[in-house]
Amino acid sequence: MFIDSAKINVAAGNGGRGCNSFYRDRYQRKGIPDGGDGGNGGDIIIKTDRNLFTLLDFQHHRHFRAENGGMGGSKHKRGKDAPPVIVRVPVGTLVKDLASGCVLRDLDKEDEQVIVARGGKGGLGSRHRMEEPTAAVPGEVKDIFLDLKLLAEAGVVGFPNAGKSTLISAISNAHPKVAAYPFTTKSPVLGMVHKGDKKFVIADIPGLIEGASEGRGLGDKFLKHIERTRILIHIIDMAGFEGRSPLEDYKKINLELKAYSPQIYKKTQIIAANKMDLEGAEENLKRFKQKHKKQVYPISALNRVGLEELIDAVAKKL
Repeated sequence: MFIDSAKINVAAGNGGRGCNSFYRDRYQRKGIPDGGDGGNGGDIIIKTDRNLFTLLDFQHHRHFRAENGGMGGSKHKRGKDAPPVIVRVPVGTLVKDLASGCVLRDLDKEDEQVIVARGGKGGLGSRHRMEEPTAAVPGEVKDIFLDLKLLAEAGVVGFPNAGKSTLISAISNAHPKVAAYPFTTKSPVLGMVHKGDKKFVIADIPGLIEGASEGRGLGDKFLKHIERTRILIHIIDMAGFEGRSPLEDYKKINLELKAYSPQIYKKTQIIAANKMDLEGAEENLKRFKQKHKKQVYPISALNRVGLEELIDAVAKKL
């Protein structure tokens, strides 16, 4: 199951208590303070792991707590520092503090990490020649929001049943579900495309419909996953097989992208005219080119026709 957001509670460890101890022997009239300091509590660290692709684990494991620091001992013995707790998340996870609303870190690199809750500092022992050891500092406790945005160089957008899943399965190592009904893909799918000595990651975004930016269909739930892409592959059912107009499809999808984010709308688009093997596709393509003076790549994802030219165009833009 693909889960792209989660709320977790993190509690760093408290500092250890300092020791109130005095050394005495038969020749020592007054005790010499020798109480050691307490150890520091463990931190909570969020770190990226390239082997993870979803936040599903956090649906059932939401609370993370680090150990407390060890207590100081006599004879200047310092308490043991508690080890940090490392919470592993997919690359591309945005980490937010729910209380303040601040973004703590955008973890978009492999093995990148951020300390989200710092452990408390251990109290000072009597060895510092103080009357009473200082109190230990408690660890931080926070509510954290994790928001996953997939990392891909190219994102495939278009209406349901335009052929996005068929295309990505034909040009990459991904194997999304392909069927002749709308919303076959209910979560984003990543695939790696190899072209000679070059390779790039492509993302299949679930089908958009008119009003998606306002929550219709699958809504804007997955639109955020194309925010990080460098270019968009806009796939159009040029045969109008679903009874829609290719010209209107192109216009509506761009309106939804613009309504959701002007930055996404401004991204470079490569237009793929799919289902060119069906009747009426050639006539629709001519009308489309007359209306929109843009480069269009005619393909048949099912028959794997024209895909080399499309991949070359994507690789060149990247």
